[in-house]
Amino acid sequence: MAIPNDLSVFNSTSSPYLTTGISNVSFAPCTDWTPISMTTVIPTVYSIICVLGTTANILAVSVLAQANTSRRTVANTFMLNLCVSDLLFLLSLPLWAVYYSRGYSWPFGRVACKICGLLLHFNLYASIFFITSMSIDRYLAIVHPFRSQSARNPKRARLTCVLVWALAFVCSAPTLALRDTRYIMNFSVEACVILYPTHTWYMSLVLMKIILAFLLPLIIISCCYYAIGRHLVAGTWPIRMQNSSPSSSMPSFKSTESHQSSCKPERPPTPCVNPSSSSDRPMQGRGVERVLWTVAAVVLAFFFCWFPFHCVTFMDVLTSEGWLDGCWVTWTIHNLTPLTLCLGFSNSAINPMLYCFIGNHFRGRLSGFCKGLCACLKSRGDDHNQKRSSFSTRLSSFSRKLSDLKDLAIVEPTGPS
Repeated sequence: MAIPNDLSVFNSTSSPYLTTGISNVSFAPCTDWTPISMTTVIPTVYSIICVLGTTANILAVSVLAQANTSRRTVANTFMLNLCVSDLLFLLSLPLWAVYYSRGYSWPFGRVACKICGLLLHFNLYASIFFITSMSIDRYLAIVHPFRSQSARNPKRARLTCVLVWALAFVCSAPTLALRDTRYIMNFSVEACVILYPTHTWYMSLVLMKIILAFLLPLIIISCCYYAIGRHLVAGTWPIRMQNSSPSSSMPSFKSTESHQSSCKPERPPTPCVNPSSSSDRPMQGRGVERVLWTVAAVVLAFFFCWFPFHCVTFMDVLTSEGWLDGCWVTWTIHNLTPLTLCLGFSNSAINPMLYCFIGNHFRGRLSGFCKGLCACLKSRGDDHNQKRSSFSTRLSSFSRKLSDLKDLAIVEPTGPS
């Protein structure tokens, strides 16, 4: 593996992701552009993301893993795997925080450098692949509930998860092979970097990351949720018109997926009407708006978390090809790469909030889980208090008996002389 001689564009320590290692362009010193100090900002942000993301994902995994096999849906299967992937990544964040706080000096050794680099890239691909799978599943469940019945089952969902894990590992395997620790003499640090053998390797892997980990999933997710939003609006608009008419009655509509048996098979697009049920309400007004806002939040969170990072990555590609030049380009790549990575990493903390905690069903199960946990802790505390009180009772009883024995020894009469 060739060690680069030109490190004028030092992306190899400014980011655990962007690591050119080979620079075709030499820049003049940009004295007017003051660099941003990352030794305090990045560790602080990483620590916040690690604490919040770990807490949210552990709660989500605890609730999802306790579901019975018969109750584990396709969406729950994808969500459980997504939370596990995010947790694996979040465990490596404290090491990267130390890396930045030490001025890009890696103190944990070569093996930890490779593993942490693998986890970063693995989560980059796996989380986005799982989000894409969940988006496709929601599209099939809402837009094509009848035709997708045979395809949407937990067994196939588990098989899809296995394929996602395998594909994410294949995409991140080059990082495991190329990442290593190198002593950078110009900066006097032992850095955890990726050193690409040739410029072709760099271009291929970076373009693969942009296309497979951002552009293609974004197109699929946007198309799925656009179709979902269009289907919901088209399906609820006639209901709104009926409810707005003074002569029309107020029928009650249930979801198409939950009342498959009451629907006529020859007219699957028609919603099922159950006038006798008074407990359900038509999906209208705030209900439709809430679903649409949730759908929009998923797409926007994915876009705003990862779009800035991939923009900076693409700028680095253009710079390496000589198509961009200047001090502002150098400053942007060096300083905004770690900051945009922080924004991308925050998606791991946002995912469980979007997919789990917004839903009423999940919040009810989380509330039950927390109540059960509190009851368990309370019962253990009561048992401990009972054991302490029982021990105190026995100790006081023993003390009284010992005192009585002493009194008897004192007043015991002596025998005749």
